[in-house]
Amino acid sequence: MSMQDKARHKGEEVKGNVKESWGKLTDNESLETEGKAEKWAGMAKGAVDEAVDDLTDDEPRRNAGKRE
Repeated sequence: MSMQDKARHKGEEVKGNVKESWGKLTDNESLETEGKAEKWAGMAKGAVDEAVDDLTDDEPRRNAGKRE
């Protein structure tokens, strides 16, 4: 995945976290819920980015530290 996509997805996660926190602080349940949804969507997209990177790398990162 491109760095722009990764940054955009991380931004969604951070934005959702801020909304969630602001909703908790102001006792606004709908804003808190919206923030949670955005945060989880960003996290899910980030996980997909990692999976795509692992599948397209010559040597997946998870196996990089293992000895043969």
